[in-house]
Amino acid sequence: MIPLPYSLARAFLFGMDAETAHELTLATIARLQHSPANNLWRQPRVADPVTIAGLAFLNRIGLAAGLDKNGRCIDGFGAMGFGFVEVGTVTPLAQPGNPKPRLFRLPQAQALINRLGFNNDGLAAFVANVKRSRSFRRGGGILGLNIGKNAATPIERAADDYLACLDGVYPHADYVTVNISSPNTKNLRELQGDAALGALLRTLHRRRLELAKRHGRQVPLFVKIAPDLDAAQVQVIARTLRDSSFDGVIATNTTIARDAVEGLTHAEETGGLSGRPVFEPSNRVIAELRAALGKRFPIIGVGGVMSGADAKAKIAAGADLVQIYTGLIYRGPALISEAARALTASR
Repeated sequence: MIPLPYSLARAFLFGMDAETAHELTLATIARLQHSPANNLWRQPRVADPVTIAGLAFLNRIGLAAGLDKNGRCIDGFGAMGFGFVEVGTVTPLAQPGNPKPRLFRLPQAQALINRLGFNNDGLAAFVANVKRSRSFRRGGGILGLNIGKNAATPIERAADDYLACLDGVYPHADYVTVNISSPNTKNLRELQGDAALGALLRTLHRRRLELAKRHGRQVPLFVKIAPDLDAAQVQVIARTLRDSSFDGVIATNTTIARDAVEGLTHAEETGGLSGRPVFEPSNRVIAELRAALGKRFPIIGVGGVMSGADAKAKIAAGADLVQIYTGLIYRGPALISEAARALTASR
């Protein structure tokens, strides 16, 4: 089948409510990803192999978590040319998330605002979906599984939820990301503080050691942080990461700042702002992390990548790998190969 021009799909999808379009897209990919119709969105994968955190990535462009929260479309997204795919955030128990409407487009700014709130079908369904994925991992794709806490779990018991999720996803992950930076779960970002972060990461590392013995392999652990951190907070996180035996950091999640979209329709909606407006804040955090962590500590850069040049800027800021999410919605699958080619040319 001939790949479908994304301009046609986008015109159709942008004609409906943002979350309706999101769910329709995921349902379509999930239904067709193991059929010849998968070629409708297939893109040639650019070869740019690199080894980070002991993992051999096909190229340096990945899908960010949050788009496929239930891990339903791993093979479909893999067909788009990603070198790695991250799915989730998953919580131990299914939860509906925040009331609708909760997803908004800001086209003038190439941005989204979401307050979805870790809506997902729960750990058991997530793991079942991951186990059904086939072609992407068989072809060498790297799969990241992103874990969080249920909204109803008190923040002082957050570690219990993360441990339950880590136990469940560990046998099926190439790496695991600990999401402590979504602005849409009450008090979650408190876990980025010095004492709370250190305690959580040490607890998860100890469990990882037990799981590594049980399963015969050590799965890298990453932590995902917010862009709304000052330099002193970034230094605290960097120090904690060095001391905790974690393997890497993902910078960054969405922002709660609105300066870049002031006056636009939906700009005052609560939630996390993603896309072009978070590009520079995320690059600042990446650069500060790289300066604090040294040359060899793995950093995945995410936030506002809308072009190949943007992907190069993430690497220049200090990232080893780059993820996209909002850019995929605005640009379509062609952005993946464009970004990957830009990085090969910059080597």
